[in-house]
Amino acid sequence: MSLPQHNSSSAVVSVQEFSQEERIQLLRLAHDSISSALEHGEISLEPPTPHFAEPRGVFTSLYLCHDLPGDDRPADDPLGRGERREELRGCVGYVSTCPVYRAVAETARAAAFDDNRFPPVTREEAPHLAVELSILSPAQAILPEEIEVGRHGLLISWQGRRGLLLPQVPVEHAWDRRIFLEQTCRKAGLPPDAWQKGATIEAFTAEVFCEKRGQ
Repeated sequence: MSLPQHNSSSAVVSVQEFSQEERIQLLRLAHDSISSALEHGEISLEPPTPHFAEPRGVFTSLYLCHDLPGDDRPADDPLGRGERREELRGCVGYVSTCPVYRAVAETARAAAFDDNRFPPVTREEAPHLAVELSILSPAQAILPEEIEVGRHGLLISWQGRRGLLLPQVPVEHAWDRRIFLEQTCRKAGLPPDAWQKGATIEAFTAEVFCEKRGQ
């Protein structure tokens, strides 16, 4: 199947369903979920509002912020103020839908303690974590030529295997539409051309937000 050419330099298009206050509440929930696990405690997973009870897929990414030399220089230092380096510390998502409030709490804990690429987050690291949330819309069937790089995430399923990539992934890697499809197939453990041979292709959008780094 031949696909139209597409500019792979697009910026990510993030929808906005949640208010600023709701975003802050969900980011705080992610931190509280991690802190309570470190203290061997529990938090309520009961959604406090009907909106937070709506089913959504959620991916939580954690970044560890490190101060680089120079952070304590005065603002008028001609060499400039220090910067921060961010290190990915975990990323876990739920594709299946459950109340968004519960999904944020559970994926935050899983990203902190169950991502097997990283050791569990420690008490010392927890205050220096920055949280990024990607809240997914329900996935819907889409034709390959309708996929918009930077707007759509992809979910490809075939022969009992399933792979998902978020909308920001092809933008970060400067992929065009075809490569995005092929890489999603690879994520599922499928041949890269499975999207041309009967695999189910679904797309979703994501509301992506994070707290200000280093705070």
